[in-house]
This record gives sequence, C-alpha cells and structure tokens, in this order.
Amino acid sequence: MSVSAIQMPDGSRSDEPMRLQNEALVEPDAGIPYVTIVLPCYNEQDHVVRELERIGAAMDASGYAYEILAIDDKSTDNTLAVLREAAPRFPRMRIMPFRRNGGSGTARRIGTQEARGKIVVWTDADMTYPNERIPEFVRYLDDNLDVDQVVGARLTEEGTHKWARVPAKWLIRMIAQRLSGMKIPDLNSGLRAFRREVSLPYLRLLPPGFSCVTTITMSFLSNQHPVDYIPIEYAKRAGTSKFHPFKDARRYILQVLRMVMYFDPLKVLMPLALWIMGLGFIKLIVDLVRYDFHVATSTLLAILVGFQIVVLALIGDLVARSRSGT
Repeated sequence: MSVSAIQMPDGSRSDEPMRLQNEALVEPDAGIPYVTIVLPCYNEQDHVVRELERIGAAMDASGYAYEILAIDDKSTDNTLAVLREAAPRFPRMRIMPFRRNGGSGTARRIGTQEARGKIVVWTDADMTYPNERIPEFVRYLDDNLDVDQVVGARLTEEGTHKWARVPAKWLIRMIAQRLSGMKIPDLNSGLRAFRREVSLPYLRLLPPGFSCVTTITMSFLSNQHPVDYIPIEYAKRAGTSKFHPFKDARRYILQVLRMVMYFDPLKVLMPLALWIMGLGFIKLIVDLVRYDFHVATSTLLAILVGFQIVVLALIGDLVARSRSGT
C-alpha cells in the first residue's frame, strides 16, 4: 500500500512514502476483524513479543475477531526484525514499517486510517498498560452504544520524571476540564478504545507526538461524542522513556488550547476579552473621578484590545460553526 503524498510532522508534505508495504505472513482467516489494535513500536525489541503474547492471549479468549497492527516507527534497534521473526506466531498481526520516524501520533493516525475493525484500540508496547483488559474496553462499547470512546484512567503515575509529570498533567487536566466543561479523570492515557467511524473526521488534527491522545479526547468531548473512563493500574515502563518533561508538557497545554479554539473559540477568547474590557472600564471610572475627566491612554488601549478580542472570538466562532455545518 503506497501513498503519493504525506504530511510531515512539521506540517510540510513529501512525495516520499512514510510507510512501507503492510506485511502479513499469514492472513487472518476470520474475515474482516471487528477490533483493530494499533500498537506503535519504537525501540521495543526486548519486550514487544511479551506484549504481543499478552494481547493475543486476551483477544483469543475474548471471542472477538481482531487484528494487531504493529507499526515500527523506524526503530534504531532490532524491533522490526523481532516483529518479523515473531510474525508466524501471531497470524492476526500486520506489520507496518515506517521509512522514517514520524512519532507516536503519526503511527496512531495512520494505524487508525488503515484499521479494518469497527472498534480501534490504542495502546503502547512498553508493558505499562494492562493490555490483557483490552476485551473489557471493547465489551464496554458494545454494552453502551451511546458511548463513543472509553479511556483507561490510571490510578497511579509510574512514569519517569514524576516530579515534572504529576504537576504538569494535573495542570493540563484542569485546563482541559475548565475549557471542555467535563470531568476528565485521565486526559492523556495511552490505553483507549473508540468507534473508528466517529474518529475519522478528527484524525487530520492529530499531532505527530504524544499529545495525540490529548487531541483525540478533546476532539470527542468538544463535539458531543460521549467519553467514559475505566480505572486501570499503570506499571513502570520497560525500556527507556521517550517522554520529555518540559517540551511535551508545553505541547500538551498548547494542544488543549488549540483543540478548544478549533471547535469552540468563544470559551477561550471571550473570558479573556471580558476581563480586559472590565479592567479597562474600571480604570476609566477611576480616571474620570481622580484625574478630572482625563482618561489615560492605557485605559483606552485596554478597552480597545478587549473589544478587538471580542470581535476575533465572534469571527472564530462563525468560522467554527460554518466548518461544522451548525
């Protein structure tokens, strides 16, 4: 399967295909799968087979028709060779090797586009998530047809850089809850299941990095697609973490703001505009009373800036509504 043009992580486009031909040594014999498990792999050679065994055993026992889409994100170790060697043991696995590293968000986006299942599961290959519970997530969607996404809400934080992760994630989650108006137990969990058809309009919004999980959550919430949460345990990862505490935290915050601005700009801009205009009018009253009707330039500037932000918010809301057809 080739691609004539792709979008690069920096927003540019290239005619060079990012991914190679899908590999499958044995084609699944159960027809079209109901569940596709998208498994990005980057330098996971020492434990990816254990992860495949855990996922495969759970899905085989569940009775669901499934496929595992193992995406090698141009690993610098022997991950791809390990996947190819293990392929005969996992007949329901398809291997998708990338020509160059695109990031976990790119892997999840392309994996979801290529998925053959109606239900798509995102998870990691680093032994952190309880992937033996994946059938439970699929069953939850089957039993709750009004829910479009179910997310594994972690009860503990076992990642590296906990001193930076915990406060950063708390702050990001509070911002997201404030802007979305919804309670979000875990904004950026890597284990989730959702209906592929619902996700398709939002895949183009996914950034290439870790904040893709934040984006898919905010995209669903901002467009009235119900998201539920299942508590899960979270283990220390195997191998080396790819998380950068400051750079990735900044990306998460910007992505939350970007998503709400994209779908509901009034929530971001209007409070700011009203605060600035309110302070400007208060300063106007003070100027009129204390300075014998002499109004400072800063007062007029604050009122004007607030008014301009109001106009920008209304224009942004008009664009968002015209784009969504509402």
